[in-house]
Amino acid sequence: MKAMVQDSYGPPDVLELRDIDRPEPAPDEVLVRVHAAGVDQGTWHQVSGLPYLVRLVFGPRHPRVPVPGLDVSGVVEEVGARVTEFRPGDEVFGIGKGTFAEYTTAKTVVRKPANLTHEQAGAVAVSACTALAVTRGVEAGRRVLVIGAGGGVGSYAVQLATAAGASVTGVCGPSKVDLVRSLGAVEVVDYTREPLTGQYDLVVDIAGGRPFPVLRRLLTPRGTLVLVGSEEGGHWLGMGRQFGALIRRPFWTQRLRAPISIVRRAALDELSALLADGTITPAVDRTFALGDVPAAITYLRDGHARGKIVVTP
Repeated sequence: MKAMVQDSYGPPDVLELRDIDRPEPAPDEVLVRVHAAGVDQGTWHQVSGLPYLVRLVFGPRHPRVPVPGLDVSGVVEEVGARVTEFRPGDEVFGIGKGTFAEYTTAKTVVRKPANLTHEQAGAVAVSACTALAVTRGVEAGRRVLVIGAGGGVGSYAVQLATAAGASVTGVCGPSKVDLVRSLGAVEVVDYTREPLTGQYDLVVDIAGGRPFPVLRRLLTPRGTLVLVGSEEGGHWLGMGRQFGALIRRPFWTQRLRAPISIVRRAALDELSALLADGTITPAVDRTFALGDVPAAITYLRDGHARGKIVVTP
């Protein structure tokens, strides 16, 4: 099969399109023929090996799994000996092991809703599960601010908070204003032209760089600040804002959260129901061919993506 393979960590061009052996599913896994695979910041961490802390998971010197990619949507080709829920021909989506390939093995998958294309379903798992975690507990009538509303996690966070009955303000760049408004935000702030004002019950800051005092001023006295992702902290830890939040939390009247999202079956089941009834819809910007994964990652890192981007073999 064809796959994008890396022998070492580095910039996106360390990836090469090669012919490799098709993987074999473990007893509790399925083999999926990949129709679409999402690209997110986590895949950049896989490829770059940065910050170095992530190498404890991916491999200290070189990637343990040479094919990157996590999100997947496709068709079950083969099932492991202990799998009873799926059979060949089933359409599924979720998390795979090296999804920038024609085939991948997967354990955490659910059936794809019939109203979604594979391109849409392939853009769900990582970003939507993260958004589900950060918006958990949002109540009707609350005011929610999503900073980074035009990206992968942000586009789902806007929809999930809106579905819960919250009044959502989205913050994004000028090219994403129309998208964020279409997702349900009652107000959209172009951060290049307008300052952030007002007070909110929940502020979701996605990979932002605003100082903590600025973010606190946007919170009600009992509001909650949620930090998602961070590029601060250097090449070693890369979690400067999260550690800063832990230090400050005992001294704040407001609540501070920096959740680590793990894609679990229960979350995928919940998202599948919301997708099936149209409560949320994946916002897919562009589709790249398998051999163009380096370009897809670069496009993402340059901040161009409006919502999600996917790769199709």
